[in-house]
Amino acid sequence: MAKIRVLIAKPGLDGHDRGALVISQGLRDHGMEVIYTGLRQSPAQIAKAAIQEDVDVIGLSSLSGAHRTLFPKVIEELNALNAGDIPVVGGGVIPAEDISYLMEKGIKRIFTSGSSIEELATYIQHLVGEPSGEVTKKISHIGIAVKSIDDVLPFYTNTLGLEFEGFEEIESEGVKVAFVKIGESRFELLEAIRESSPIHKFIEKKGEGIHHIAVQVDDIEARIKQIKRNGIQFVQEEPKVGAHDSRIAFLHPKSTHGVLFELCEESGGEES
Repeated sequence: MAKIRVLIAKPGLDGHDRGALVISQGLRDHGMEVIYTGLRQSPAQIAKAAIQEDVDVIGLSSLSGAHRTLFPKVIEELNALNAGDIPVVGGGVIPAEDISYLMEKGIKRIFTSGSSIEELATYIQHLVGEPSGEVTKKISHIGIAVKSIDDVLPFYTNTLGLEFEGFEEIESEGVKVAFVKIGESRFELLEAIRESSPIHKFIEKKGEGIHHIAVQVDDIEARIKQIKRNGIQFVQEEPKVGAHDSRIAFLHPKSTHGVLFELCEESGGEES
């Protein structure tokens, strides 16, 4: 497979290129061909260079605060040259409130300060269609700790009108689970069946409520490796068996801003 070609550019009057050079080298370390256009490039120059170099992706970097103007202008120049199919990603010092605006203007993804080269490289690979197995598919389920499934289930089925799918007892986790379908996902009501269960300890400490959010992945081992390279810690090092014979792994809340996330590789692939 041919190497991914990436154009890294700094539009406008930004006079600092250390970050762009670090990004360029990092993407090269991931096996990509990188063309760096240097400082003070106009949107028109960037668009023309991308076409001339036949790149797969354009990466824009900005520290000057002019991203709201310059990033969309690059998209406009690409469209004017019938090259709007070249995806553009952006990064640098960009406030969170500007992200939705830039994405509405056609920027595929914004990588703010603190994003890793690994995250950028993985996204670019996915963007250009390289299979990596390292993509989060959707919310698989939301786990909710309850003292008694019998007491709370009527709220979900009668009050909210959701579909009850059934029960399962997971002995290894010390929980009984009730599955309630909502759209393509589900709520999992988690009731402890013994005091040593993590759910019993959670309720003792925090009371009933959301325990974790599970996201579906295709290849859990590949996803764990990729996430670990970003410095994220896991509760356990290897996947274990979850409900419906799925394979699961929990990210440690200390690494995820206080939220317990679960990776879930469903048995037999994605459900219809």
